[in-house]
Amino acid sequence: MAILKIARMGHPVLLRVADPVPDPGAPEIRRLVADMLETMEDASGVGLAAPQVYQPLRLFVFRLPSGRITEDPDDVPAGNSVLINPTLELLGEERGLAWEGCLSIPGLRAAVPRANRIRYRGVDCDGNVIAREVSGLHARIIQHEYDHLDGILYTMRMTEFRHFGFTEELSRAATALGDPV
Repeated sequence: MAILKIARMGHPVLLRVADPVPDPGAPEIRRLVADMLETMEDASGVGLAAPQVYQPLRLFVFRLPSGRITEDPDDVPAGNSVLINPTLELLGEERGLAWEGCLSIPGLRAAVPRANRIRYRGVDCDGNVIAREVSGLHARIIQHEYDHLDGILYTMRMTEFRHFGFTEELSRAATALGDPV
């Protein structure tokens, strides 16, 4: 396995719609998934989409580490997972605002509105169907990574630019106010 280079904001691969994966079980897709999982772990991320590693393909990897779980019942720790050729459906009109960052936009964070509950479906490298309805951090991660497949960065979803800044400065301000970022 290998650590992959992460595309930075502004690179054309991040701004285009990714292509479907024709054969989820192909050896090159399995290698890509393994390398993406290693890269995500190395960067302490919770998700990584193929366009972020210069591969314009409709797949992403994700995980829900126990240290990041919220009080939402759908937020249970989940190990490394892959979703290939996913579909996404937003459920209900409710939206929540929460802080997000991105490995392709290092050092910055923003409060981004997202659907509180979603349904997603895709396959893994063995062709097994993965279909779930989730909320909380799990839903937020899936929406963030799915956006990458459509050439959308979290900054494009922002509605309150006063909730955008450098991670270090936001943390310092939050600490001073007693409010976690």
